[in-house]
Amino acid sequence: MTKHACDKINRRLSVAPMMDWTDTHCRALHRVISRNTLLYTEMVTAPALVHGDGARLLAFNTGEHPVALQIGGSNPAELAEATRMGVDAGYDEVNLNVGCPSDRVQSGRFGAVLMQEPELVAECVSAMISAAGDIEVTVKCRIGVDDQNPDDVLPDFLKIVSGAGVKSFAIHARKAWLQGLSPKQNRDVPPLDYPLVHRMKTEFPDLEIAINGGIETLADAQAHLDQGLDGVMIGRAAYHRPMQVLAQADALFGDAQPPKSAGQVIEEFLPYIEAHLGAGGRLNQITRHMLGLFAGETGARHWKRYLSDHAHLEGAGVDTLRAAYEQVQIAQERQRKIA
Repeated sequence: MTKHACDKINRRLSVAPMMDWTDTHCRALHRVISRNTLLYTEMVTAPALVHGDGARLLAFNTGEHPVALQIGGSNPAELAEATRMGVDAGYDEVNLNVGCPSDRVQSGRFGAVLMQEPELVAECVSAMISAAGDIEVTVKCRIGVDDQNPDDVLPDFLKIVSGAGVKSFAIHARKAWLQGLSPKQNRDVPPLDYPLVHRMKTEFPDLEIAINGGIETLADAQAHLDQGLDGVMIGRAAYHRPMQVLAQADALFGDAQPPKSAGQVIEEFLPYIEAHLGAGGRLNQITRHMLGLFAGETGARHWKRYLSDHAHLEGAGVDTLRAAYEQVQIAQERQRKIA
């Protein structure tokens, strides 16, 4: 059991689980930027963990704590075993995905399609909770799917699933359309219904409710917290503009330490990069997550271009990263002289 197991996780701000994005390198970077933000893995299916290469799929750096494992599935026994594996691996939380709308997920009877089967979700989380010991099991869901009426479906879902023991929900404030929209469109096209999520906190005051979907800034996050929600989950904005979101995030947790600069983040991240390269990894496996480090700043275009052109080359190392940063510094110095 990890030493983090009995600690109460602070979910005031978290980075959403995102397929192909929130891998261990991404999370390691985000942890350098923010000391307190809760991080999530990409979704991994219970069958893949139980019947596949579980050790590889569960591997993460201990510096990522607090970090949660997100699992997809609908077989209670498999989910229980996957949960035990996640707990043994040292994760601080295990989250069940009831929100992903992809065709692959639907065909496997998990993800957002489970919004139509709250009793099965309750059975699943009950098994997971029994397997989790001191680690909390949480749920990430939508407000409904297809032609469901969210005003009816969401409260029923929360009542049934919380009755099985789940006390913390992250709610993506959009429906998922299982037919007719791609996963990408499902992130943008269905309208947001923030007031419904806020009403759920009023109707279920004993539940921990975090909101997800379309939240772009820390000011937006603070507004939701000020209105009574327990947490905010930010996805693409935290990934594409990490310094604008995560560097300022620790203030939400009462952390008085000053935010880091992008230059400080690069320097602090170098030992991790060197260890990855020393183990036979490639630079671009990490730098693909760093392209937005200077988003909105002078030199951002030079940074992205240099890394895109050089980080994938054979032998690329920390000198490549330093050279990219030098391009930023030159652009910023040029801008200061103009100003």
